Amino acid sequence: MEPALPSLLAPVLGGETLARGAWAFLLVLSRVGPAMLLLPGLGEAFAPGMLRAGLAFGMALLIWPLLQPVVPPLPETGLAVALAVAAEAVTGLWFGWLTRLWVLALAMAGQVIAYLLGLASVLQADAELGPQSTALSRLFALAAPLVVLSAGLYTLPLRALVALYDVVPPGTLLPVAAGAARSTAAVGASFALALQLASPFVVAAIVWHVAIGLAARLVPRMQVYFVAMPGQILGGLLLLAVAVQTLMGAWRDGLVAGWATSLGG
Repeated sequence: MEPALPSLLAPVLGGETLARGAWAFLLVLSRVGPAMLLLPGLGEAFAPGMLRAGLAFGMALLIWPLLQPVVPPLPETGLAVALAVAAEAVTGLWFGWLTRLWVLALAMAGQVIAYLLGLASVLQADAELGPQSTALSRLFALAAPLVVLSAGLYTLPLRALVALYDVVPPGTLLPVAAGAARSTAAVGASFALALQLASPFVVAAIVWHVAIGLAARLVPRMQVYFVAMPGQILGGLLLLAVAVQTLMGAWRDGLVAGWATSLGG
């Protein structure tokens, strides 16, 4: 008969207590690692990989002592171990995706604003936002982690990550119904936040196009495109310069409220 997995690990690690501690750390790292790779500010794609891995490992070391008493015993088979680790990884990826979804609302608002300003181009590709991303959306995407780190907002998802263990205990799978409902609500709210941030430019674009349409009716020989586009871009950039501080403040408030709803609910 094949010996049980705990009895195989105990002599190597120096005892049953150490084997249980190693098992607990493996479960914690399996959830914290994928989550930390996606958290805003701490898991940005342009950050060095060694730095991101070190942050994940350090965070797992901090959480590990708190969860050792509630970690289930080491399973008897390797398949059960693999399933438990996979469940933790899925939960961590879901949590990291949920936190980043609210940050992407700012970049999506930049996409909408750039389109309304006439700055959209299919030639400016972006790995996260697709081939039709713009320089303005990329600027907002770079500003988001700066605001998260400078304002200390990165602590909110870290606290929610620790509190998630009360909802989804170590070694168990995220409830499908609850996870799907929370994800659907977060996606809708994120798109709503992006549209809310771009709403001044939507109103300005409607007014501008109505005015240009009336001008074209009054002056039929006017070259509408050559007159409208420079004014549209210049006026949009001026409006952006005036509203950018308010826009960033509204996004920060929406980010905090969204995290409190989707992560703390």
